[in-house]
Amino acid sequence: MNWQAPMDADVSVILPTFNRTRSLTAAVMSVLTQSYRNLELIVVDDGSTEDVEGLLRQIEDKRLRYIRRPRNGGAAAARNTGLAAATGRFIAFQDSDDIWLPGKLAKQIALFAQLPDHVRVVTGAKIVYGRDPSFNYGPARIAYAPPPQGRLTLDEDQLAHLLLENRISVQNALFRRDCFPEALWFDTCARANEDWDFAVRLSRYTTIYEDIEPVVLGFISGDSISSSSRKQTIGMIRILRKNRAALRKHKRQRSRMLIDLAIMLLKDGKTKRGMRFLLAGLADYPPHATGLALSLMRRVRRAFGKPSGQM
Repeated sequence: MNWQAPMDADVSVILPTFNRTRSLTAAVMSVLTQSYRNLELIVVDDGSTEDVEGLLRQIEDKRLRYIRRPRNGGAAAARNTGLAAATGRFIAFQDSDDIWLPGKLAKQIALFAQLPDHVRVVTGAKIVYGRDPSFNYGPARIAYAPPPQGRLTLDEDQLAHLLLENRISVQNALFRRDCFPEALWFDTCARANEDWDFAVRLSRYTTIYEDIEPVVLGFISGDSISSSSRKQTIGMIRILRKNRAALRKHKRQRSRMLIDLAIMLLKDGKTKRGMRFLLAGLADYPPHATGLALSLMRRVRRAFGKPSGQM
């Protein structure tokens, strides 16, 4: 099912949704009320059982398009569906439980005008509410993501940097349509970390400019993908498998990823598998053993209530 014909818009905004009618209107209106108005908003209903179409028909804006997928395929599949229908020379993404800040598009379009031609992606930051307090950046329940320290620079090896940490949430970014040569941008087999996988592959073809100013308000809820450790683990494994050639040249990065994966598996009680990845990671880059040991010592001290300076 598809309504509203394609239009001649400068920016195509793709918003996948699945049973999020409670937050969808706010997400949609944060796009349609942007000061930069030359856009189309493609809402991809990923097989919802809620009446997404009925909700959207109440919004009278000719820039709004609706596509319904017959069955749920996940955010990656829904984004790829939106990409196939997009007409703009720029691509942007929104999530159905996030809010774009005013001026998001105008600011990022202006950045492109100032940057060299080899920069085909600009990205910003997000203020996240509801983040689990165990995350190690930002105050409990509120986070600034990604943290300003570690910002991507134009003259560094961005692939190496992105193998260590994902600096791109796609709803924070604006992409030139020609930034990536493949028709399908996102891995449909990944139900988490697909942003990270895409960022790693994207960095092979273009330069990314990261601005540290926030452009999105994000909300972590109980059904958020980031709250599923199993999906996060599967996503990490797929990144390792799909980027073997790059990781052979970046052993320090591969080591860090293997250790992080091992920690995730150990937390889920998968001891044998976790230890196998841990030993492989330490074999790749033995100096990481020192950092791992110090981290464990800090956790032991906290568990027994001792200040970190005491023995």
